[in-house]
Amino acid sequence: MNRRTALILGSSALVSLAAPISAFAESMTPEIVDFAIGAEDAPVTIIEYASFTCPHCARFHDDVYPLLKADYVETGKVRFVYREVYFDRPGLWAAMVARCGGEMRYFGISDMLFDKQKEWIGDGTGAVIAANLRKIGLSAGLTNEELDQCMADGAKAQAMLDHYEVNITEYPIEGTPALVVNGKLYGNMGYDELKELIEKAL
Repeated sequence: MNRRTALILGSSALVSLAAPISAFAESMTPEIVDFAIGAEDAPVTIIEYASFTCPHCARFHDDVYPLLKADYVETGKVRFVYREVYFDRPGLWAAMVARCGGEMRYFGISDMLFDKQKEWIGDGTGAVIAANLRKIGLSAGLTNEELDQCMADGAKAQAMLDHYEVNITEYPIEGTPALVVNGKLYGNMGYDELKELIEKAL
């Protein structure tokens, strides 16, 4: 079993550790897109590659992202695109829950996933993580029925992995968070360094 298959099969733990995988193949393959915030015609586009289980990504979203959003995204200068990276099953599961809220709730749920990263990962076991992710979804306003459908959607998990594999070949991503500023790849950085790059690009 390769890593990609393991991630797909592991997604069944979100509803039941014994959920039938064969049932996942029945639904149609959904279209997966990268979610973004900010003006579509912003002069600077920043793409972040990040995993919901990456502690460095959580730190970026705690220390850098709020400043970036306030100073540049909300002022129409930057369009911020988030690209999910799946290093492990919990990272894929978290992304499934984030996407369950659709574009309107995606970034709000993403913020919660990063803010409460240590809490929902808990002891690292599948059942605990699944239960904690459900709590986050419920606190974001999703219903149990919506979460059941989203968290057991193997076809969507497959499509998300397909989309991720396309994204990860566009730039030589070696770690997360990775930032692409107007087409140029950079590694993790603090706000002052990122601000300098943005100002040069404006």
